[in-house]
Amino acid sequence: MFEFNLPDLGEGVAEGEVLTWRVSPGDAVTEDQVLAEVETDKAAVDVPSPVDGVVQELHAEVGEMVQTGEVLITIDEADDAETADAAASDTDEAESAGADTAQAESGASEAAAADEQSGASTSTADGRVFASPSVRRLAREEGVDIAAVDGSGPGGRVTEGDVEAATASADEATASDDSPTSVVSKASDDGDSPTAAVSQVDAGDTDDGTAVKSAVKSVSGDGQEAASRDQTLATPATRKAARELDVNIDAVPTDQTRDGQPYVDEAAVRTYAEAQQAAQAADAEAISAEGGATGRAAKAGGTGAVETGDGERREPYRGVRRSIGEQMARSRREVPHATHHDQVVVSGLVEARERLAPLAEERDVTLTYTPFVVKCVAAALDQHPVLNTALDTENEEIVYRDAHNIGVAAATDHGLVVPVVNDVDGKGLVELAGEVNDLVGRARERDIERSEMQGGTFTVTNFGVIGGEYASPIINVPETAILGIGALKERPVAEDGEVVAKPTLPLSLAIDHRVIDGADAARFVNTLKEYLSDPTRLLLE
Repeated sequence: MFEFNLPDLGEGVAEGEVLTWRVSPGDAVTEDQVLAEVETDKAAVDVPSPVDGVVQELHAEVGEMVQTGEVLITIDEADDAETADAAASDTDEAESAGADTAQAESGASEAAAADEQSGASTSTADGRVFASPSVRRLAREEGVDIAAVDGSGPGGRVTEGDVEAATASADEATASDDSPTSVVSKASDDGDSPTAAVSQVDAGDTDDGTAVKSAVKSVSGDGQEAASRDQTLATPATRKAARELDVNIDAVPTDQTRDGQPYVDEAAVRTYAEAQQAAQAADAEAISAEGGATGRAAKAGGTGAVETGDGERREPYRGVRRSIGEQMARSRREVPHATHHDQVVVSGLVEARERLAPLAEERDVTLTYTPFVVKCVAAALDQHPVLNTALDTENEEIVYRDAHNIGVAAATDHGLVVPVVNDVDGKGLVELAGEVNDLVGRARERDIERSEMQGGTFTVTNFGVIGGEYASPIINVPETAILGIGALKERPVAEDGEVVAKPTLPLSLAIDHRVIDGADAARFVNTLKEYLSDPTRLLLE
């Protein structure tokens, strides 16, 4: 049986909600066939099968949250029957063998059991090893016992990288007869994760008789004390997790080292964050018991539970809603927002759309105001590149981006999503309108890929379609600016000493004040107003 664990569906994704199952127990499936639709981080993702076989059991109900690495589905692989027949044949041969052969096999079995107890074997309880025919062939060519290889693929599946790593480890072991075989944690297939070295010790050197003992101590979650270092080595993913959890990475306790420098992994960061949160919650409870709980508990960082009374209901805070909340909280926590408000008369924009909408309709494209705004924004960014940037806090650099990939915020039944229109400069108005309509439509149907919501350099949010004039939009980090569009309608405008009604568009530009000054924001808006008031200026670009 093959137990398929929920794979890593994207950077920072720790869990997913099962939206729908595409298979049922008893269904025959093939490799790459979609098993389920799982929602993670604003997107619904299809989860394909890694093997051929027959579905035996679904381990989650629709609507249930599944952690990355947890068993999602059990599949009876297509070659299980062949394996069972081969095992039965081997058993018959073993029974017909002589007593000496039986005794030898018994001794071999005991030795294998001892190896398994010491952690040397990574095969399943029934002796199965999950690997493709090509991987098994590679293991035979390299002389590697595939049953002793630690699989790093989905559900413990052995990959070619695992076999190659085992080959390299065997070569190192045979280089010196005196040195014990070292046990290392398997590096990931992409080679990004470091290999953690551990040392071999005799069973007598340990209190519990364990055959190997790690030379790197794990960080305990109990009674952690903050460290104080000037420099800490960590992977980019670990540093990102530390920023999201508001943890000072130089304060995370660790005994690990890399190249003589303190090293912290993501597990240590999360353990330390949980310990700090628990301590803050305990402080808040203590203060609450003494009185004045509300104000002082907030200062201590505790949130507390909310009691439900009559006429109230609860719903899970997870999936898209929690992802939005975490992103917004991070932006408000890390970014000093400043918002510039203005208003522009858009008579030329209204006339241009009225004139071009029928022509677009002939091409089966609905032309709204959004493509005009996106195109005008890209033209303005070209003249004010500081608003098309990202702040790399880790390297202390401002990244200027040449491409104008504009995110278009869309309100959906399952929350706010921001599909990205890439290379706005290189697309015509009708093409742009068709792409925006397609992206927003699929986002509302939860049929959009995660990759289609990444890589944005600037975001436009049109809250005016619902109502309202001005707002303070929250920046979609790591971007440094976002433009909010109010309702387009006629408003009183002073013209030649008289008050007349003109179609106007309210603008709300939020900027990251660490990168963009107020003067930069005002200049950008002034340029944008020129394009919005007369879109024909785009023909000069």
